[in-house]
Amino acid sequence: MKSWVEISASRLAANYRVLSETAGSDVAVLAVVKADAYGHGAGLCAPVLAQAGARWLGVTDAAEGAAVRSALAAAGIETEDQPHILVMSEGLPEDAEALARHRLTPVVSTVEQMRALARSSPVPLGVHLEIDTGMSRQGVVPEALGAVLHWLEEHRDVIRLEGVMTHFASAEVAGSHQTLEQRRRFEEAMEQITKTSLRPEWIHAGNSSAIDNYVSDESLRWIAQVARSVGARAMVRSGLGLYGYCLPVEKEAGYAGRADAQVRSRLLPVMTWKARVTGVREIEAGERIGYNGTFTAEHRMRLALVPVGYADGLRRELSSTNVRVGGWVVLKGGRAPIVGRVSMNLTVVDVTSLADVAVGDEAIVLGEGVTADDHAQLAETIPYEILCGVRVQRMLR
Repeated sequence: MKSWVEISASRLAANYRVLSETAGSDVAVLAVVKADAYGHGAGLCAPVLAQAGARWLGVTDAAEGAAVRSALAAAGIETEDQPHILVMSEGLPEDAEALARHRLTPVVSTVEQMRALARSSPVPLGVHLEIDTGMSRQGVVPEALGAVLHWLEEHRDVIRLEGVMTHFASAEVAGSHQTLEQRRRFEEAMEQITKTSLRPEWIHAGNSSAIDNYVSDESLRWIAQVARSVGARAMVRSGLGLYGYCLPVEKEAGYAGRADAQVRSRLLPVMTWKARVTGVREIEAGERIGYNGTFTAEHRMRLALVPVGYADGLRRELSSTNVRVGGWVVLKGGRAPIVGRVSMNLTVVDVTSLADVAVGDEAIVLGEGVTADDHAQLAETIPYEILCGVRVQRMLR
């Protein structure tokens, strides 16, 4: 095998435990495995998280939820012991039958969605109602909430309000005015819900950043208090943190409090992307490397060929020139800088300073010594995009 990804089961389980311990006994942690577990493989990660204690998993859609159910069963986890699965992106009417068949819990926000579910599902279905508190993406807006609640009261025999949720747009920003406003709107929505006969079991908001930064203790207390006020349990939804990363903690302008990261130092990257060197050669000064010759050797160089490229998810922005430093791989415990352009399935690295690099040696493309944060900085993006973009065969270890 020329290139592969290793997923560390022990690190994934340890990260889940760190996040759960930080959230505390009053707040459950939903483990997000959507987008194929952020590129790590939902079929590999979901059973590990279930065995680590996760009682809720989050997926993108009904198809992904069905695949996760199959993976849990294949891992020998009995039906009654499997976690609940929340379908986090609002679906289409035709998803209703699959939701019921695979015991999935949909996120909803409109009467039309719930009517379709009621018509198509052969059994009563629990739903989680998303409140749009200011992200303007999905969820019911405050002025439409009354009609949704009225419909739920009238049809509680077929659609049960199991949870209420919102999503914070700026959870990684300490002292965020937007988050404070979103909280206020969510509290108003919950007050409106308490005036009905509906009694949700779960209230949830926030992501890994809501657990990570210094002000997270206050955030966690807030969601726990909101849940207690309606006799429900609190939950946060962690994704990126499970896989060993957190976004940098920022500060709102004018915020004078601390904004330290609390848990990121205890989280370990779960993914290691490796590739075997397929060629080694020496070139003389003046020779050019790669497409369009964007890198010219300034001295005699020893080069290694690594069989990965942008078709596999290695970002082209990691390319280098003689004036622009690019990315690197780790070989023989040292950095081997990328020279020239990352191409579709091949990348050239400089091993002049590394002893005895030979065909067949393992290069770490992403992992210890070269993280998704490193790739993201060079590509001017976020680690989410780096991890989700890796398209290489995965294996659990």
